[in-house]
Amino acid sequence: MAFIRKKPREQQLQLYSKERFSLLLLNLEEYYFEQHTASHIQHKGSQNERKIRGSLKICSKSVIFEPDAISQPIIKIPLRDCIKIGKHGENGANRHFAKAVSGGISLIFSQVYFIKEHNIVAPYKIERGTMEYVFELDVSGKVEGVVETLLQLHRASCLDKLGDQTAMITAILQSRLARTSFDKNRFQSVSEKLHMECKAEMVTPLVTNPGHVCITDTNLYFQPLNGYPKPMVQITLHDVRRIYKRRHGLMPLGLEVFCTEDDLCSDVYLKFYERQDRDDLYFYIATYLEHHVAERTAEGYTLQWQRGLLSNYQYLLHLNTLADRSCNDLSQYPVFPWVIGDYSSSELDLSNPGTFRDLSKPVGALNKERLERLLARYQEMPEPKFMYGSHYSSPGYVLFYLVRIAPEYMLCLQNGRFDNADRMFNSIAETWKNCLDGATDFKELIPEFYGDDVSFLVNSLKLDLGKRQGGQMVDDVELPPWARSPEDFLQKSRDALESDYVSEHLHEWIDLVFGYKQKGRDAVGAHNVFHPLTYEGGVDLNSIEDPDEKVAMLTQILEFGQTPKQLFVTPHPRRITPKFKSLSQPSSYNASTADSPVSPGEESFEDLTEESRTLAWSNITRLQLHEQHKIHKEAVTGIAVSRSGSSIFTTSQDSTLKMFSKESKMLQRSISFSNMALSSCLLLPGDATVVSSSWDNNVYFYSIAFGRRQDTLMGHDDAVSKICWRDNRLYSASWDSTVKVWSGVPAETPGSRRHQFDLLAELEHDVSVDTISLSAASTLLVSGTKEGTVTIWDLVAATILHQIPCHSGTVCDTAFSPDSRHILSAGEDGCLNVVDVQTGMLISSMTSDEPQRCFLWDGNSVLSGSQSGELLVWDLLGGKIRERIQGHTGKLSAADLAPPNLLFPPADVPFSSRKLPVCPLCCGRSPPEPGWPGHLHLLG
Repeated sequence: MAFIRKKPREQQLQLYSKERFSLLLLNLEEYYFEQHTASHIQHKGSQNERKIRGSLKICSKSVIFEPDAISQPIIKIPLRDCIKIGKHGENGANRHFAKAVSGGISLIFSQVYFIKEHNIVAPYKIERGTMEYVFELDVSGKVEGVVETLLQLHRASCLDKLGDQTAMITAILQSRLARTSFDKNRFQSVSEKLHMECKAEMVTPLVTNPGHVCITDTNLYFQPLNGYPKPMVQITLHDVRRIYKRRHGLMPLGLEVFCTEDDLCSDVYLKFYERQDRDDLYFYIATYLEHHVAERTAEGYTLQWQRGLLSNYQYLLHLNTLADRSCNDLSQYPVFPWVIGDYSSSELDLSNPGTFRDLSKPVGALNKERLERLLARYQEMPEPKFMYGSHYSSPGYVLFYLVRIAPEYMLCLQNGRFDNADRMFNSIAETWKNCLDGATDFKELIPEFYGDDVSFLVNSLKLDLGKRQGGQMVDDVELPPWARSPEDFLQKSRDALESDYVSEHLHEWIDLVFGYKQKGRDAVGAHNVFHPLTYEGGVDLNSIEDPDEKVAMLTQILEFGQTPKQLFVTPHPRRITPKFKSLSQPSSYNASTADSPVSPGEESFEDLTEESRTLAWSNITRLQLHEQHKIHKEAVTGIAVSRSGSSIFTTSQDSTLKMFSKESKMLQRSISFSNMALSSCLLLPGDATVVSSSWDNNVYFYSIAFGRRQDTLMGHDDAVSKICWRDNRLYSASWDSTVKVWSGVPAETPGSRRHQFDLLAELEHDVSVDTISLSAASTLLVSGTKEGTVTIWDLVAATILHQIPCHSGTVCDTAFSPDSRHILSAGEDGCLNVVDVQTGMLISSMTSDEPQRCFLWDGNSVLSGSQSGELLVWDLLGGKIRERIQGHTGKLSAADLAPPNLLFPPADVPFSSRKLPVCPLCCGRSPPEPGWPGHLHLLG
């Protein structure tokens, strides 16, 4: 069970044998204030008088007496059932007493509960009728104060309106908190520096515990007002790994702190009385974590999941956590999908799609006939309409599954009773059938179904859960025929969750629960509409003035269940699985329905076979500067390396194209086409022709063998900013707000004067285009503009697939991942952003303190060139910078890749002699600045 910390089974059983009192004995929304060592005096004044030792606990709505002897039941007396409260032996007709003279406390009441007799967890026993109990405190001087407290709480409990009761109890609680403060003597060190202190409540399932929160420069503390279950909760800030703001009771007052990376159960969940206190504490811890832990977002986890670094189970846990789902809040307990649809076969065939549930539909839409009835009712319903009268996750559903391991939670939720035996969680198959056919049952599963703790399936505590109509006692959960044991059931459920089928379709369920089909027209179209009150923002409690209405509304919502916080507003990308690594590219790409754009035979980046490239990326953090060469007078703008790696071609703002020999370390040629800057260059297949783009609106073709300009393409009305070449097609981007696609048929003989160019497509933008890149199959193109927009184009249809506002300034560079499933963009805002090609979703964003001008990447790691000339190695999946390499004194502005060495140019450019692929980055300045403009640096 997620919210009971995992312990050895023996320790769990000991928990029930030693600890009797818990906050679960209280009513919902009740507080435990104080306790006193006392004796219950039975048959007071008679020969049979007997004292039972124990502790008397004063709570906001009840008095609880816990005997020391476990054979004796715990006694719970509701204050609203009390007829008279005072000192024993005191006379008077009025049931409210101010003064008294004896040492005992007398309670006369009409109803009492007996709980855990012989320490057996069972439904509460109730005795009705007028009775008097006398409790004698060990410290007689406290009697008067306890009586006064009980009288005050009794008055609150007897108020007619629930809202008035809540208001008076809240006032009593706040008065107690105001009279106390955090005990600084409990600091771990005398040198700790106090940063803030405030009032809060520690949240656990179904109950909260008020107290004081204190944060220092090294620790976070919570001190319960009642000292229960221990005097102090302390968390070392250095151990904190994650913190999340939470909605609690529909209000933005919660804060959850985790000291582990993947655990579902947090170390502390706090609810504050003031939002500002919550935000201040969050800010302080978040500021501390900035220097220790990388912040994670839903998008960052999505990239890890897509690439296989996170399992389906781990990814769903992270999404639940980010969507305000917490194991400490049963109204927002983590939700997991039913994935198996076959609970009758003797063998579970995970290779058969028919074994699985349709993950594109909510549970309520899986049965066509039931759905038709629900839709008919929906059409006749007045606004606000909803399709389902119950939710897929609620406290009752969570405890339905967990009653065998958390019986006291069920008793707390249901006023001391278990559910009817025939409505219990008796059988996996019966539960699934009821979810398919039941008129009001649409529940999903919880994480325990895919964990490794079988205790929720086994009645190991030997609970008496009742007898079914057929006469059989409720015991262990009946498993499907294909499960040999509870352990086998969980293992096969996990196997199903991680199967190829689920991996290929899990994004569809995520769209329903966490994504764009959760609300609005898409939810209606997906038959996924629940009661409006279950959605975040469905009701504003602050706008409800009537306290009774507010309490009733809150109770209704919390018991009914809540829809997770919406994490995604666009279709969620699918996971990359072996099935999708060799799909043909469709002729026209539909972002909502098409498979991932991978060309035939193309492999994911994980399967790249070029040993040199793999070696280069594995050693990328070892780059060192070996040589530097003065080549240009002004900033280098582009670089291209011959396939042999022997020749390097560069363009510059000094308007020249230059050819440098890596072997002789000499400049071999310098060519000028006009007096305007050149912006980029590339080598055509065969390394016989180099192509350069220019700010004079032209593209120039230069024959290396004949040493002359071979052709000029006058294709734009403003500067050409970037060019690409693939399969005899030229792609040119320009500041005239267009990208043009040209058919470039080579000249019939090398060195002839002319190519034949035909304009095939013109991709229009609203502003100037600064960079472009092609997918491996040449069917998709990505462009980046001056205003920070990244646009993905279908080149076959010459249409826009997605337009994503990625950056707050100019997009400096873009590139597809080797498997063409993702796009990386770098901008002047210092961000590196990853976009999913299929859905257009921004799935990862990392920020540096300066613009990143250019980059190379393999899908996992990125080598980027920064404004300052520093080279950064990024771990995209880990969301962090792995290495900083000092390479240049000027900004880097271009990149290329070719064996055998790693090459970088700036206005100075790098080279190296190591046997690694050559990756030239060039550094540009405009206008020229002091330093190393026009230099080539060789790194390896």
